[in-house]
Amino acid sequence: MKSKKVKNLVVKDKRSVFIDKSVKIGNNVTIYENNRIEGLSVISDGAVILPGCYIVDTFVGTGSTVNHSQAEKAIIGDNCSVGPFARLRPNAELESDVKIGNFVEIKNAKIGKGSKVSHLAYVGDAVVGKNCNIGCGAIFVNYNGKTKSKTIVGDECFIGSNCNLIAPLNIESKSYICAGTTVTNDVKTDDFVIGRVRQEVKENRAHEYLKEHKGE
Repeated sequence: MKSKKVKNLVVKDKRSVFIDKSVKIGNNVTIYENNRIEGLSVISDGAVILPGCYIVDTFVGTGSTVNHSQAEKAIIGDNCSVGPFARLRPNAELESDVKIGNFVEIKNAKIGKGSKVSHLAYVGDAVVGKNCNIGCGAIFVNYNGKTKSKTIVGDECFIGSNCNLIAPLNIESKSYICAGTTVTNDVKTDDFVIGRVRQEVKENRAHEYLKEHKGE
């Protein structure tokens, strides 16, 4: 830890916490057990590092909370919530008041103020605007097998669950992408986008398939 005196630092279990000498820690920080903080990381005033985190060369802003997550060469703004079980890869940048939930991966992407990526999503090579909601299972498809491309999402957009955003792509502000939609073309402001295969129902047929799989 930095040699200067830090006020009101609470380390819950010093035996299970490793903090590099190069790490800078602010005042009123709480660090729980089973954490490792390395490199040029900065833990700002009032931050809370809950158990099970691995933080390397990462800036954690004032009042932010990181829980059971990994962050490497990332920036976490003020009053953010990260985790549990999130991964911030290099060049992940969260502006203030961002929520990154469980099993979310952010890579080389900027998430705007007040936006939420709450669970089971991948955001790579992207810029997401302010006050957006990225639904469960949404994937920013950034790699075609040869090259990586970028997706830009404007402010106040809603990206539904299980959407695929195929880069390169530009989704303008205040647009709505329905759950289950694969987006391949740019989206204009106030557009409502839906792309699904219609549900087909075969009445009174389920028992045939259930019988085939009985006992497996």
